[in-house]
Amino acid sequence: MTANTAEKLSPTPSFCQGIQHFGDAWPDFDRFGDSAVIASGQSAIQDAADEKAAYQTLLGADALRYLTLQVTGSKGSGHPGGFASSAEAHAALMMLGHTNIVTEVGHHAPGFYSSMFLDSSLEEMGIRTMDDMMQRFREKHGLLGHLSGAIPGLLSPAGPLGQGQHFAMAGAYLHRDKLFPVTIGDGGMGEPYVLNSMMHFHTAYPDITNFLPVLIWNGYSQEHHSMVSLHSNAQMIDYWKGHGFDEVILVDARDFDDSGQQGTFVDSTHFSFAGRLAFAKAVLQGVDRAARLALGGKLTAFIIKQLKGTGVHTVGAKSHNLYPADTLDQPHIIEGLKRRALSPAAWQIVRENFSRAGGGPAVKTVVTERELDLTPLPKLAMQAFDKGAKAVPSTAMGALVAQVGQADARFVVTNADGNEASAMKNINDALKIRHPTQDPLYNQEPAGQVYEPLNEDACAGFAAALALFGSRALWLSYESFAINGWPIVQTVTQAMAELRRKTPSIVTMFTAGALEQGRNGWTHQRPEIENYFGAMMRNGNMYPLFPCDANCIQVAYEYATSSFNKGMAIIASKSPLPVYLSLDEARHAVEEGAATLYESESGDKGTVVFAVTGDMILLPVFEAKDRLEADGYRVRIVAVVNPRRLYRPTDIAWDTVAEPDNKFMDDDHFNALFDGDVLLAVSGGPSAPLEPVLLRTRAPRRDTICWKRGETTASAAEIMAFNGITADAMVERARALQS
Repeated sequence: MTANTAEKLSPTPSFCQGIQHFGDAWPDFDRFGDSAVIASGQSAIQDAADEKAAYQTLLGADALRYLTLQVTGSKGSGHPGGFASSAEAHAALMMLGHTNIVTEVGHHAPGFYSSMFLDSSLEEMGIRTMDDMMQRFREKHGLLGHLSGAIPGLLSPAGPLGQGQHFAMAGAYLHRDKLFPVTIGDGGMGEPYVLNSMMHFHTAYPDITNFLPVLIWNGYSQEHHSMVSLHSNAQMIDYWKGHGFDEVILVDARDFDDSGQQGTFVDSTHFSFAGRLAFAKAVLQGVDRAARLALGGKLTAFIIKQLKGTGVHTVGAKSHNLYPADTLDQPHIIEGLKRRALSPAAWQIVRENFSRAGGGPAVKTVVTERELDLTPLPKLAMQAFDKGAKAVPSTAMGALVAQVGQADARFVVTNADGNEASAMKNINDALKIRHPTQDPLYNQEPAGQVYEPLNEDACAGFAAALALFGSRALWLSYESFAINGWPIVQTVTQAMAELRRKTPSIVTMFTAGALEQGRNGWTHQRPEIENYFGAMMRNGNMYPLFPCDANCIQVAYEYATSSFNKGMAIIASKSPLPVYLSLDEARHAVEEGAATLYESESGDKGTVVFAVTGDMILLPVFEAKDRLEADGYRVRIVAVVNPRRLYRPTDIAWDTVAEPDNKFMDDDHFNALFDGDVLLAVSGGPSAPLEPVLLRTRAPRRDTICWKRGETTASAAEIMAFNGITADAMVERARALQS
């Protein structure tokens, strides 16, 4: 191809500094590339059937491929192949003005960064040229290897498979007038909850269809063929329709192949130029139709089928990632770049289109680049339980959850195992379970605010995504099942640490089934999740909360709901338990981190301090107290309610996160609580949340008494005995340490 005269005279745009290879003008560039098809003041192409629009969509696709390969090649690291097979679909979405794009596939990160580079969003972080992007790719304070919502213009993180659809559904729930496409790789189709979660969401919210799954069906995953690579087109369409999709639009590159390629999946960049344009036009029109259907009330999916690695350095699973030898000076990388090289004028056209798409650069226009207005909450009315009385902690919290939902119509409570099973029926009574079958016996209504898919991932995903996108939500579960949904909460909590805006914290509450579900055995006795919370405290924005009673849990929920950009995990029981603190004392305990529940007036054999996380576990602790006092010991029982407050400031990355919190208990107050001759750190779960106490205590002798493993038992006392969490064990250990 030979550049025309206007092309030869075109200056190289400044953002192209660092682009290593330029190509000649494409055929008919003087007709179809004379000006950007998205004109100044417009936010999308006007006609998906326009030849000029298809031509410039293909320009955008190749620009994305080129940048993806060069930026990964600059570090000999990263993943170009998967995104390369999606390039026409991504470019089509941009050209149609649908720029609120999320993805399930963290490995598509270089392509998404390339899109944000082309629309100029990355200038917000000082990336103005290709040189800048290469320098900052996969570097600290730069473009991390997998997607983060902290990158300008990108809506959400992506890493673990099976998460992206939750962000798209949350966006659709909160913004009914916008389309939220989510790209999904066929390598991730082995994760069954991807389609399952969308099916449940559609059943619960049949009127919300403005999210659009875009399947990138390229035949491969990371290191082998994808598990759906042998499906026929009809089987794939049936698979999606079997999960509730009304319309499934599939564009198969093979239908446009005029290059004689073998195999089910083909590389469209080997077609003739006319064949490539025809394919790009079909994708553009298919995406346009899918978007209109989705926005018009029909649950719709779009599928683009072409070979993984289309248009980059190689194809198939071998294109998935680069290795240290895959650098920009290697012949196969150079050849791949030259095949996709564009002319300077073409780069300028793509920049103008992408920077106008959606009404301007994504950093200025996508929904997560501004704070969502929150409905003001009234002061929550708490029930002040008398000290010494018995009350159910989870039920006390449920009354406050109901108030939040009644004040905030967007608020959603998610729970897979049912609120009634956690003694929180009062939530269902007030907010109703969202269900197509109306039944007052079960508190079911089509417009309810309680979302109950029998899948912890779907529960955690929707609640976490709503919080990240700016709305209040709550995920409820047993601690034993929490691990099935926790990874997305971890992902979102980390994302919140990086955000450039305020957003409500993701709030979770787990009923402490380890001690309460004895007859169900170890299936319901897996509190090791609390070690996960304990480890995450050092992140800087993770707060596991262990309210000691029904007053304390109310304060803890208010504290969590009033916070921003944090992960808040409340752990409490669903059994009637003694009340130790007044509301005011509980407020002090939550804010300061811990509070003394009891202290002996005298004792001449030394002081034994119990540092305790939990509520039911306090029963054997107080029993041990009575026996130790009878032996002449002085005893202090301290409830560790908010252990994150008990770390030293240098233990926590508090100054690296959004909405930083540098409140930590000082040494004088800490020592007043925990100084003694013996310290026993006691938990009904694992010991990790008590780490800050064990790190700082000056007690010369210390030990832990905590969970070991589950077993089928008839009572909480029996499971505690199985784990050695008994008054006998505590007394014996205290005596041994003191002797």
